[in-house]
Amino acid sequence: MEGKNHTSVTEFIFVGFMDDPDLQIPLFLLFLGIYTVTVVGNLGMIVLIQIDARLQTPMYFFLSNLSFVDFVYSSAITPKMLMTFVSDKRTISFIECALQFYFVCLCVTNECCLLAVMAYDRFVAICSPLLYHSAMSKRLCILLVMASYITSIVNSTTQGIFIFSLSFCGSNVINHFFCDIPPILKLSCSDIHNTDLVHFTFSSIIVMSTILIILVSYIYIVATILKIRSVEGRRKAFSTCASHLTAVMMFYGTLSFMYLRPTSGYTMAQDKVISVFYTLVIPMLNPLIYSLRNKEVKAAVKRAIDRKIISQ
Repeated sequence: MEGKNHTSVTEFIFVGFMDDPDLQIPLFLLFLGIYTVTVVGNLGMIVLIQIDARLQTPMYFFLSNLSFVDFVYSSAITPKMLMTFVSDKRTISFIECALQFYFVCLCVTNECCLLAVMAYDRFVAICSPLLYHSAMSKRLCILLVMASYITSIVNSTTQGIFIFSLSFCGSNVINHFFCDIPPILKLSCSDIHNTDLVHFTFSSIIVMSTILIILVSYIYIVATILKIRSVEGRRKAFSTCASHLTAVMMFYGTLSFMYLRPTSGYTMAQDKVISVFYTLVIPMLNPLIYSLRNKEVKAAVKRAIDRKIISQ
């Protein structure tokens, strides 16, 4: 088979999250609840930002895109995962697996880029407040979001081509609940050296560059906040980026714990639990963080409810 790019495997079988039959229904209900909150929270955030004139600012423009990415991210994984709890059919076709990987990779990359863009937005807002509206023009905001999507498409397309051009001629059982890179590569009977190199290079460039942007932005932000003399002024300045900082720490903290752990003591069960957090839980928590910790969003929700009551 060496030198050929053909695929004997036409479908894959998920092992799923857990095989204990007594936990299948409770886990199904748990993850269904998480997915429901994710869909309602993220779509609700998008609608709220669109209908409230006071939220028509660069920060909320980026947040609406982040909510969209989280919605797609969760929707690419959760419905198929839920089926593994209530159905004996745990298969996914080769094409469906490639598409699932594509959208997951696209969304993870886009989330990294958008978090970096939002850090730059907070940097301008706090360090140059008088120039904020001119610096963060509508045109620049659209270009930054477009750059995030283009970067994501290039990364997910390139990695997808390398991974799914491999030959799969042996076992078709994926020891996971979605088409993630490590369990897929374990099933290939091709030489995966080049694929590993591409994955490592692209992932490292994206993660390190976005982390660098976030770190530099927050170094300047902290330095500016420390120069503010009043305690109330410092508190108000920090509150404008507290939600974003929380989202960054959750997302990159989980990814770091996932991929920077020592190989000793590493188990697939731990990998699945951590994967649940960054693929399902974080997309659910992001809109909650931005709504519960943000007075402007809470005020917008109250105005929307008041308008609904008055219209009735």
